[in-house]
Amino acid sequence: MTSLQLSAEEEMVERFLDAAARGDLPQVSTLLSQVPSLLNQMGYSGWTALMLAARNGHYDVVKTLVSHGCDKFSVNSSSQTAFDIAKFWGHRHISNLLGRTDDGCQRILPGSDLSQQENYFSRETLDRLSGKRTDKVWLEAKQSDPDTVYLLFSNLSPMVSSSQEDGSTGGDTKLCRFRYDAVKDLLQKPATVLVFLGVERRKNPSSTTSSSPPTEEGVQEPPAWFAISTDEDAAELLKRCREKNCSFPKTPNRDLLKFNEDEAGVVAQARSVLAWHSRYSFCPTCGSSTKLEEGGYKRSCLNADCRSLQGVHNTCYPRVDPVVIMLVIHPDGNQCLLGRKKMFPAGMFSCLAGFIEPGNTHTRTHTHTLCVVNVTHSRDLLCPRVPAGETVEEAVRREVEEESGVKVGPVQYVSCQPWPMPSNLMIGCLAVAISTDIRVDENEIEEARWFPRQQVIDSLFRGARPAFTIPPRQTIAHQLIRHWIGMNSNL
Repeated sequence: MTSLQLSAEEEMVERFLDAAARGDLPQVSTLLSQVPSLLNQMGYSGWTALMLAARNGHYDVVKTLVSHGCDKFSVNSSSQTAFDIAKFWGHRHISNLLGRTDDGCQRILPGSDLSQQENYFSRETLDRLSGKRTDKVWLEAKQSDPDTVYLLFSNLSPMVSSSQEDGSTGGDTKLCRFRYDAVKDLLQKPATVLVFLGVERRKNPSSTTSSSPPTEEGVQEPPAWFAISTDEDAAELLKRCREKNCSFPKTPNRDLLKFNEDEAGVVAQARSVLAWHSRYSFCPTCGSSTKLEEGGYKRSCLNADCRSLQGVHNTCYPRVDPVVIMLVIHPDGNQCLLGRKKMFPAGMFSCLAGFIEPGNTHTRTHTHTLCVVNVTHSRDLLCPRVPAGETVEEAVRREVEEESGVKVGPVQYVSCQPWPMPSNLMIGCLAVAISTDIRVDENEIEEARWFPRQQVIDSLFRGARPAFTIPPRQTIAHQLIRHWIGMNSNL
């Protein structure tokens, strides 16, 4: 009798954990109402329902479990909290939720003082629903849904409206949003590239203004978002917009920094994928034409004999170029190393930066540039999508020594930032110098200097006569400098 009772309890725990892992909020709520003690039960390797929901990005389930008072600080067999798991898998909206302290105390989750930094272009306002990318029926239904939102791109620039009368600088910049009827003719054109961005995240699942029909479960799905890139003349595209002062930004390094935080994240996702499509018309394996698949996140070779169609290959998917960007701190803890390129505005200095290498090769000719508001490069399409062979720490040490001659010891990760110009991931670090003599590589940068903390503070907070200027707040370089100012002198 006891063994049967234990088996029933174990089955209930398994059902609860499985529902949390799948994001089945109604099932989770029902089981909790029946058996409240399930809340902190552990399954395989000490994983709780909160950990499983955090692992799979189920925000609403996490929110519900937290509201019921689950233990946010319990750890699995790998000593990971639900916060650690969400952070590792890139679910920033969940790690932000789990990192909050509702009682006003100063208790901080491990590592949250560094990783909680949300950089510009990083906010995820859409649920990407990557599992739906292979569901052609669902995607086609969403395309014609009256609530679906479309963003128009021309030459990788999104159509925007500005509150500035002349449409130039200043003012609020907002994405122009279109419905299906306004773009359905573009969807029929062979040259059009359509990318599924995701569906809107609902802050309050019980409230909706959607006109879409309910699903079988009686819950209306949130609106889907798509990005469209077309070869139609930009002037003709602008005629479709009913808003005032519509335009396509001409200088992305400046104009793409004018969105609010929510729209900036959407632009980063859309522009990065569209940039990949614009450079990837042919198969890098055999040179044949390719076709678009999986909601815009894959291109497959049309040559049936191509070896890229056999086994596992990364040539079919959008590329991401990892870049280290680092603030180097003087051994005395009160100075930092900044550099400038000729292309920078007069008086501006920034953090050093460079691409992570496929291998640690010191003799090759580098095309890296210092990151102020972007990193440019001339790499061709046959480069690895995600390089391997060099760690983040080694890349930091190599780049700093190559560009400035300064040797670096300890390296500490701070935060990262997607940078859609065209598809970089900026990996922000602090590093401690173990030498201080500067020998600038003039092929890389124009000048590098050690700046005392007070000079940096004056520049950051716009003192009366700052000795130099730093990049704008939207850049991770700015945030690294601000982070260092807020720290103690020693790491």
